[in-house]
Amino acid sequence: MPRARLTPIALALALSWPNAHAADRELSEVTVGSGRSVGSKPMLRDEIITTESFSARDIEKSGATTLTEAIDKRPGLSVQTECSICNVRNIVLNNLPGRYTTLLIDGIPIFSSVSTAYGLDSVSLGGLERIDISRGAGTSLIAPEALAGSVNIVTRRPLENELMINQQFGSHGHANTELFGARTFDGGALTANFNHNRHDTVDDDHNKVSEYSGYKRSIGGIGYFIDDLGGFKLKGRLDIVDEKRMGGAMGSNYKRVKTDGTGNPFDWSRGKHASPDPSGWIDPSSGTVIPYDDGRAGMSEIIFTDRKQFITSATHKLGEGNLRLAVGYAHHKQDSFYEKALYKAKQTQYYFEASTQQPVGATLVTAGTNYRYEDLESTGTDASGTPNDGIDNYKYRTPGVFLQAYHAFLDGAVEVNASVRYDNHNVFGGITSPRLNVLWTHNHEYSSRFGAGRGFRAPTSFFEQDHGILDTSRIVRQIDKAEVSDNVSYTLSYASDRLAWAGSLNYNRIKNMALLDSGATDPDTGDAITLFTAARRPVTVAGGDITITYKLTPQWETTVAAERFNYRFSEPGTLAFARPETRVYLRLDYDNGPWTGMVRATWTGPMDLAKFYDYANNPRYNMDGTPKRNTSPAYWIADLRGEYRIDKQWSAFLGIDNVFDFNQADKESMLWIDGSGALDVTQIWGPNRGRFVYAGVKFAL
Repeated sequence: MPRARLTPIALALALSWPNAHAADRELSEVTVGSGRSVGSKPMLRDEIITTESFSARDIEKSGATTLTEAIDKRPGLSVQTECSICNVRNIVLNNLPGRYTTLLIDGIPIFSSVSTAYGLDSVSLGGLERIDISRGAGTSLIAPEALAGSVNIVTRRPLENELMINQQFGSHGHANTELFGARTFDGGALTANFNHNRHDTVDDDHNKVSEYSGYKRSIGGIGYFIDDLGGFKLKGRLDIVDEKRMGGAMGSNYKRVKTDGTGNPFDWSRGKHASPDPSGWIDPSSGTVIPYDDGRAGMSEIIFTDRKQFITSATHKLGEGNLRLAVGYAHHKQDSFYEKALYKAKQTQYYFEASTQQPVGATLVTAGTNYRYEDLESTGTDASGTPNDGIDNYKYRTPGVFLQAYHAFLDGAVEVNASVRYDNHNVFGGITSPRLNVLWTHNHEYSSRFGAGRGFRAPTSFFEQDHGILDTSRIVRQIDKAEVSDNVSYTLSYASDRLAWAGSLNYNRIKNMALLDSGATDPDTGDAITLFTAARRPVTVAGGDITITYKLTPQWETTVAAERFNYRFSEPGTLAFARPETRVYLRLDYDNGPWTGMVRATWTGPMDLAKFYDYANNPRYNMDGTPKRNTSPAYWIADLRGEYRIDKQWSAFLGIDNVFDFNQADKESMLWIDGSGALDVTQIWGPNRGRFVYAGVKFAL
C-alpha cells in the first residue's frame, strides 16, 4: 500500500520535467503581452488567475481528435466515463463531478448538463488556437456555475489563406476525416471546417456486450473575423453536429436492435468472474441462475444527437477602455433509446452579455451584465411503454451583473483582482458570488498566485448524475437551494531558460450537492418515482499537483507531474463514481527538423471502490455471484505518436494509445449485480478500450 503508492511518484521525481511557460497576461477579455518565454510549450499562462493553456500544436502531437482526448491525462484534469454502455463522458477538474465544469467557446458559455453528456465528444477542434483551463469556483467572471472551473476553447484568427486535410484510420473500424479552410481578405477572414469521425463498438471480454460504444459523428462549421465594422472588432462561428452512437449490442443496425426485445443473444459465461451459465447470471441471494430474456434491446443504449450553436462577440474602443458585446445561442435535440425506455429532449439556450473595461485612476475596472436562458422539454416512456413525458422539464432565466477591479501595488510586483457578481435566478432567487485573486511576482523567475472564491449552480436534469433513470413515473424535485462551492487555491511557479515548474494546492467545499434517489415510491399509487434532493452535509475535495518541464536539448523536452487528492463525503451518491487519490504523469517530446514525436505514460493509483460505490448499503457482485473488488488495482497507460514532414505540404503520422493493452475488462467487468440480482453497468475504474493503433496523412497549404 503506502509504498506502492509512492513508488511511481519517487520514480517520476527522479526523472525530469513539463511545460510551464509564461505567455501573456489577461484580465477578463483584455490581453497584454508580457514578453516572457520559457520552454517550448505553454502550460501556465502569465495571468493573475491560474490558467493552464494547451496549444493546437501540443494537442495535435498528443493525437487527439476530440475535446475529451485533448484534455485527458493531464495533472488535475481527466475525462470520466460514467456508463459502460453509452460511454457518457464528463471533463473532471480537481476530481470534482463533471457537471461542475463549464465549457466556453471564445469566452461564451453555451453548454448544459444535457448537451455535455454526449456533446463533449462533438466539440469541433477545427481552427483552434488553444484551450485555456482555469480550476476553482468563480474563476470565470461570467460563469458562476463553474464550481470546479472552466474550459475555454479559443479560436484562431487566420492571417493567410489556408487549407488543411487530415485523414486518419485506426483500430476497431476507426476513421477520422478533418478539413479546415481559411480565406483572408482586407480587414478580416472566413473559415470553414468539417469533421467526420467513426468508431465501431468494442467488446474486449467477448460476452457480446460492448464496453466501448460505436459512433458516427459529423461536425461542420463556419467562422468569421472582421477587424473593423463601424469601429467594432467581430468574431463568431456557427457549428452543426449530427451524431449517432450505440453501445451494448454490437454493430450499428439501430432499428434491428430496438425491435429485438426477447431471447438471449449474449454469452454471460465470458469475461472475468463470469457466470457459469451463458444464459444468465447468478443471483447473489440464492445462488441460482437468473436467465436473461430481453434481447439485444434490453442491454442497448442508442442516442441520436442533433445540435446547432452560434456564438459571436464584438469589441469596440470606448473612451480609454473598451466595450464588449457577446451573444450565444444553442438548440440541442436528443433522441434516445435506453434499454427499451425512450427519451426525447429539446433544449434551447441563450446568452447575452454587455460589459466595459475602463481605467479609473490606477485601477482597471470591468463592469457588465449578462442574461442566461436555458430550458428543457422531454417526452418518453419507460421500458414497459408507460408515458413519462416531462419528467425532467425545467426553465431557468438568470439575469446577472458583475463588477471587477484590478490594481497593481509595489511597482507592479503585487497585482490584485477582486470581483463580485449578483444573479437573480428565477427559481433559486438572488445569489452573490465573490472572488479574489492575487499575483505576487517575487522576481523574474518565481511568482505566487492566490485565489479564493464562491460559485453557485442551479441543478438541472437527472443527466447530471444518472442519464438512464427512465423506469420511473416521475421525478419529484425536492431541491430548493442552489449548489454552492467555496474554493481556495495557491500556485507557486518558476520559469528559467530550460526549467519551468508549477505546484498547486486546491481546496473545494460544496454545499447542497444535488442527489438522486431512484428507489422511492409514490405513497398513493405505489409507482416508482425518483426524488431530486440535496445532500445534508458538505462534500470536501482537497488536493495538490506539481508539473515540471525541463528542456534537455533544443530537440528534447521531458515532463513529469503528479497529483494527490483527498475526499471527504458521507452521503452515497454525492461523489458517485470512483476516483484515485494519486496519479503520476510522464512525457517526452521530440522536435527536430521533419520529425516530431511524443511518448507519455500515466500511472493511476488504487481507488476505494467500496466507499465510492457504497458497498456498505448496496453490495455489488460479479456475474458468478462473488463480491466485486473493494479496491481497484494501480495501472500504467502509455501512448506514443510520431510524425514525419515529407515536404512543405505533406506529413504522415503513426500513433498507439494504450501501448501495453491494459483494459479493465481483463481484471473486472464493468457490469455488476446488486443484492436482488438486478444488473447494472457502472462498475467503472479503468480504461474501456485496449490498445488502439492509428495512422494517417496530413496535407496543408
